[in-house]
Amino acid sequence: MASSSKANLAEQDEGEEAEEIEHFNDFTLASSWERFISEIEATCRQWLADGPKRLLEKGAVHLDSSDNIYKVKSELKNAAKIYSMEYYFEISGKIADWNCTLHDLQLCFGVKEFLVISPQSASGVVLDAPEATKLLSAVSIALANCSSLWPAFVPVHDPSRKAFIGIQNMGTIFTRRFEADRIGSQVPIKFMHLEGLYELFVSKFAYCMSDHSMHLFRVHLLMKLTYQTLSNDEDNYDDIQEADTENAESETSPGCGNPNRKHWDDDCPWNEWYSAEDPVMRFDLVVTWSEKVVESSLEMAEMENASPHEAEKWILAPNLYPNLDSSKGDRIGFASQLHLLVNALGMSFEAPFIEDFVSVENPGSDNLESTMVIPPPTVLDRVLKDLFLEDPQLPDFAKDEHKSSRAIKGAPVESLFAQFCLHSLWFGNCNIRAIAVLWIEFVQEIRWHWEESQPLPKIPANGSIDLATCLINQKLQMLAICIGKKRELNEEFEDCIGTKDDASANMEEANKDGDESSSFHARSQAFDEKRDSLLTPEGFNGSKTVESKFSANAQDVHSADKSTLDSIRRGSAGPVGSMKLLKLCQSLHAPFTQSAPLMTEDMHEERLRAIETFGFSFNFSAQLERETLSSDMSAFKAANPGAVFEDFIRWYSPTDWENDESEAKGPSTDLTEGMNVDWPPQGRLSRRMSESGNFWRKIWDEAPILPASEQKPLLDPNREGEKILHYLETMQPHQLLEQMVCSAFRASADTLNQTNYGSLKEMDTKMDQLYLTMASTLRPLQVNLLSNTSDTIEDLQRLCVVFEHVEKLLILAASLHRRFRQVPRISEAIFSNYYNFYLPTMGIGLADVDTQKEFDMKLQLSQNERQVVSNMFTPPTANQSWRKVLSMGNHLNGHEPILREIIFSMHDNASDNHYASSSHRDYQQDTETYRMYTCGTSNDLRVALSIISYD
Repeated sequence: MASSSKANLAEQDEGEEAEEIEHFNDFTLASSWERFISEIEATCRQWLADGPKRLLEKGAVHLDSSDNIYKVKSELKNAAKIYSMEYYFEISGKIADWNCTLHDLQLCFGVKEFLVISPQSASGVVLDAPEATKLLSAVSIALANCSSLWPAFVPVHDPSRKAFIGIQNMGTIFTRRFEADRIGSQVPIKFMHLEGLYELFVSKFAYCMSDHSMHLFRVHLLMKLTYQTLSNDEDNYDDIQEADTENAESETSPGCGNPNRKHWDDDCPWNEWYSAEDPVMRFDLVVTWSEKVVESSLEMAEMENASPHEAEKWILAPNLYPNLDSSKGDRIGFASQLHLLVNALGMSFEAPFIEDFVSVENPGSDNLESTMVIPPPTVLDRVLKDLFLEDPQLPDFAKDEHKSSRAIKGAPVESLFAQFCLHSLWFGNCNIRAIAVLWIEFVQEIRWHWEESQPLPKIPANGSIDLATCLINQKLQMLAICIGKKRELNEEFEDCIGTKDDASANMEEANKDGDESSSFHARSQAFDEKRDSLLTPEGFNGSKTVESKFSANAQDVHSADKSTLDSIRRGSAGPVGSMKLLKLCQSLHAPFTQSAPLMTEDMHEERLRAIETFGFSFNFSAQLERETLSSDMSAFKAANPGAVFEDFIRWYSPTDWENDESEAKGPSTDLTEGMNVDWPPQGRLSRRMSESGNFWRKIWDEAPILPASEQKPLLDPNREGEKILHYLETMQPHQLLEQMVCSAFRASADTLNQTNYGSLKEMDTKMDQLYLTMASTLRPLQVNLLSNTSDTIEDLQRLCVVFEHVEKLLILAASLHRRFRQVPRISEAIFSNYYNFYLPTMGIGLADVDTQKEFDMKLQLSQNERQVVSNMFTPPTANQSWRKVLSMGNHLNGHEPILREIIFSMHDNASDNHYASSSHRDYQQDTETYRMYTCGTSNDLRVALSIISYD
């Protein structure tokens, strides 16, 4: 039993060994070349089995140069050499034309998916011709074994020639062969023209014909020309050459002038502070002709003279500067300087006084970097002159102001302090030492204006203070008002002194003549004029002493005079409706009153703190407003002789007078006899006004009878002016820098907001978002919540990054709008496309932006837009014409195309040719038997040829 089982096992093992021997592949007999083909075949079979979607999942690489092309790669080894085989494929089944972004080999040979096999060497090309042919044969055999129709290419010759050879199995008895090469210099004159290129193509299939121009061939032709506007660098070079020529001429002719070239942003709002580089380097215009059938070289000669305006399509492609979407530290703008100002804010906590950053004896001066240089005095003087230059007409502070600008507690862009902040951004590279020097000189200049009673420039003296601005701007506004009041007092004093001198001279003259009446008249006139200018009651009482000299009985005259003067109404602005006085049946008049004393934000806060400390009460509120209340009561008494406290309350605080509607109102019978007038008014004071010891009644009793014109001003300009200067001279550095940061951000944004960029909705949205972001980020600075260890500094640095993004977009928008003002669709389309391209980078720092991907856009133009684009190609100057040799046709305003691409093709019907009888299929469609792609200029020519041949 055991022996039989062992026998069965032995037979089974022998059967398995025989089966293995039967299926054994003896590679020891295969050559290395055959193993290489087998390896290629295995790789191709795997790629065919996976398909595009599976290859994407396995990590196919997307080509940056194309939107829809991917590639996979595999390494192959043959003997001692290692080759790289790459498979290029597309995901979309849509056939792309040559106006789209195609791979170089797709454009040259009209293929869709293909293989490229090349050696892994420094050059990446096969320099040996037999090796290239052998390599291409191996790939062709492998693809045939896989039943694949992929074309395969091998790079050959020198890499600069971009030469390829290739082959494609058409699946029948046909095979397509490819060949491409390039002439890098000394292109034959014949091939610079369309006629010569046409004859070159015809020569590929018309072998026996000596003169191609005498025979007709139906050749299909597609042509694309690329024109390019001059870049800014080329414009500058030409202008320099022209300037040198003009300078040479001006040396012989001293009267000749040399006007400077106008920069592209000379009339842009930011140009006052810096000159921005034009973000648009140049434009490419791609002009495409529709497919034509050409039968002779004469037609090609005519086509070379055709105008680009006759082309079917015009496609515009903007070329932007590569560093537009990256930060390399070489771009100067508001954002870069604001970043330096934020750094200065962080250093401002290191010293308690501004002078400490300037003084050499400061113990902390060693911490200041040596790079924090102070500009020379000439620069400082130029800045101060620009700041304090008197402008006869004040600017409109609300002009072009953004709707959210006032949410930022800074100074208006045209105000004095905002201009100081903007100058600080560029003064000494905005370091803390330079800012300290400029501020000290700035305050000294302000003090000079105060002491000399000279009006402050760039500040409206309209008698109001804008509490929505920063505190320094409020102080400067109040100082401007104080200077105005001070000037008025000085002028009144000088007028009074001049009048007094004139009166004294008249009196001396009168005394000499002995005319007593004339002498008295002169003295009386001088005194009356002086009295009108005084704001105290003594002037009024003095007039009664003078008039008493006319009466024999001085006491009687004085009594009569007093009753007369009490009934004189002074300082009235007119009656208040039908209101009557309580004690007299006379109309109640509203007086002219002094304006309430102006207060800055810190003064309001001081009052609020006082109220919080002592508690809010009616009498305490009256004490705070005592001067204003007393002034208004005095003016009311002067405008309403005989008025009582209740009359003032009825006019000043109607809510504190309670009308008694229940009491009957009968007309008066004494003073108003014959008149239907309800008098006296019925009512009573409110409870708080009728309380014993009411502070308002006490002020009323003490208030003199004086109109507002004779009262002491509520605002003491000398006292308030000195307090403001003391504040400016002693403020702490971080308080100054906090307000400077807020004002600088607001002023910079307001300056950019004045830019004209058309109707770009995306730009409007970004500007709105910028103002809201600034308002929220700068809020801690506005409420004095910043400290040396605060995170606000980091938030401000991030705000600078956001500001830089928006600033770059706005400069691009302005550049596009200036070029396409007449056809806004172009600028809107380009900006919208770039905005979507740039948007993903706006949430990160510019240093982290991936700059490998470049902006690429092509916009097809309509007929009415072509002329505007054509005008961008200005006729070349003498220098440009000398530098360029026009060797090609199809000129656009004197500009030849920088690139000319042509596709020649010959189509045959397979059913009509000699291949049809041997074919197993019936071809009833045209087959592209010959195709030639040419690309180049007068100094460069590349030719790619594909031919279908019969195997």
